[in-house]
Amino acid sequence: MYFDDIVLGTEFTLDDAVIDKDEMIDFAKKYDNIPLHTDEEYASKTPFGRLIAPGLMSFAAVWAKYLEKDIFGPELLAGKSSKIEWLKPVFAGDVLSTTVTVSKLVDRSPRNGIAELSLSVTNQHGELVMTNLTEAVVKKRQEHC
Repeated sequence: MYFDDIVLGTEFTLDDAVIDKDEMIDFAKKYDNIPLHTDEEYASKTPFGRLIAPGLMSFAAVWAKYLEKDIFGPELLAGKSSKIEWLKPVFAGDVLSTTVTVSKLVDRSPRNGIAELSLSVTNQHGELVMTNLTEAVVKKRQEHC
């Protein structure tokens, strides 16, 4: 999808991301090795009562579904920025549903523009667990004279 064709306010729904316990613990051991993510006995004594998924792992699970959707196709040139906010814990077995909204469009140059996407992620209980603002650099149509 060319920048010229993107409509402000357009919404997309991603396929659900399911948080697998073994993948969650493996990710944590490699990238976020703290007891809250890896030690069930420790986690049972915290206010959460059980292991929670590392925030980056939860985001990566959603991001994989975003990439599968391939919203911009070959016109996507690059990512520019991403801001994640974790609002509630994510647990093993949670099902994360995501809505992506085109929240801002910036005309950057004659060749491309920036599309800001707002991701709202809820769990299977309808609770908002994470938000993300991502800026993508998207190719414009080139007019040939």
